[in-house]
Amino acid sequence: MASLDKVLYTARAHTTGGRDGASRTDDGRLDVTLSSPGTSGTGTNPEQLFAAGYSACFIGAMKAVAARQKLALPAGLSIDAEVDLGPVGQAYGIAARLNVSLPGMDRAAAQALVDAAHQVCPYSNATRGNIDVTLNVSV
Repeated sequence: MASLDKVLYTARAHTTGGRDGASRTDDGRLDVTLSSPGTSGTGTNPEQLFAAGYSACFIGAMKAVAARQKLALPAGLSIDAEVDLGPVGQAYGIAARLNVSLPGMDRAAAQALVDAAHQVCPYSNATRGNIDVTLNVSV
């Protein structure tokens, strides 16, 4: 396990009610109702929040890698993230797929960029060896 050299930012959230509750950040920027997947509830769920967070973080990692390599990223860069929830023995687990779109970019360069971003992305580092993560690249 790697320890942080320095804390750059700390996110804080207060959650009540679990999957059928609510969550709010201390700064009020996020204030959501939570609902279990597959129910009639109108809230979001932890898997959707994880998908949004992972994909946003991964784009940030790609931007950092591209800046270091003096690489231009396509304006249409996007990620469609999918997070699966399912049983693992007597417990539950998740798996993630990041479908990375780099329109107009050379395929080899796009794959190299995604591979490098996967090494520096905090979500990738947190999940590595813990859940299945699949990276799909389209150009």
